[in-house]
Amino acid sequence: MQKRNLEVCLTPALLHLYDFKSSIVVVIDIFRATSSICYGIENGAEAIIPVATVEACESYRHSDFLLAAERNGEVVDGFDFGNSPFSYIREKVDGKTIVLTTTNGTHAINLSRGASKIVIGSFLNLKALCDWLKTQSNDVLLLCSGWKDKVNLEDTLFAGGVVHLLKNENYSLDDSGIAAEDLYNMAKADLNTYLKKTSHSERLKKLGIEEDIAFCLNLDLTTSIPVLDGERLVKMT
Repeated sequence: MQKRNLEVCLTPALLHLYDFKSSIVVVIDIFRATSSICYGIENGAEAIIPVATVEACESYRHSDFLLAAERNGEVVDGFDFGNSPFSYIREKVDGKTIVLTTTNGTHAINLSRGASKIVIGSFLNLKALCDWLKTQSNDVLLLCSGWKDKVNLEDTLFAGGVVHLLKNENYSLDDSGIAAEDLYNMAKADLNTYLKKTSHSERLKKLGIEEDIAFCLNLDLTTSIPVLDGERLVKMT
């Protein structure tokens, strides 16, 4: 069987360098958007609609949807919640549709439009995601959302975790994927301690939400894979 490509784009600023029209794009924003999306879909959210701007989120104001908006790590004034995973518990989201905009994650999702398929990855669904990817024939592009178009460690480490689980599945790796896996192998014994040094972790700690960081590093807490269907992220069936 011909080898598939398994590539890592370390920041959305580099996405224009990749031809991903026939690829599965896995969008990664560990702290915290894709972790919260995975948790929300697992907890029964009917759909999550990712939008690029606060204004677009605001345009759904008179609907039955929950509105979630985050900028610079904080909930935007006037919205139901932001992107803390603890806002996506079953009691709050079961059966609901959520409109979501975040600093980095929804930006990366919107840039990925045009891919063969867009799915959402986090440490929470790492095994389920990789088990599914093993069954697919497409090339795979792991898109790290980063922080305002800059590289970040937590997304890179997750990409490395995916590479670690897939590298023996007849994929051809790129250099950023090899580097990401090397980082993951250094950190995997204690992800929480390793990631305490990251700039995003420092930003979130200043906001008093260390619990979010620890939660987002839970391995395989969920089995759902959110997939973009039109404008909506839904549970893959």
